[in-house]
Amino acid sequence: MNKNTKRTSSQISSLAASTLQDSKASKVAKSLAASLLSQSGTDKQTGSEMEDKASMVLKSEKFSENTKSLAASVLSQSNKER
Repeated sequence: MNKNTKRTSSQISSLAASTLQDSKASKVAKSLAASLLSQSGTDKQTGSEMEDKASMVLKSEKFSENTKSLAASVLSQSNKER
């Protein structure tokens, strides 16, 4: 299996941390943020469930640009073979 070596950038990590602290952030945004932070500084990759969620966010018009940025980062760290 090919390992994706991409890491969460400091800018996205900061956005993810502020999203988790934002009481107005959606559950979807918070789950994407949590996924990114859990992968930060590790060799963990995005799971298929989070890939599906991130893909749904990017296809939808109802999510903010910040949530879409989190989703894009989640997808960029996914398994290359999926």
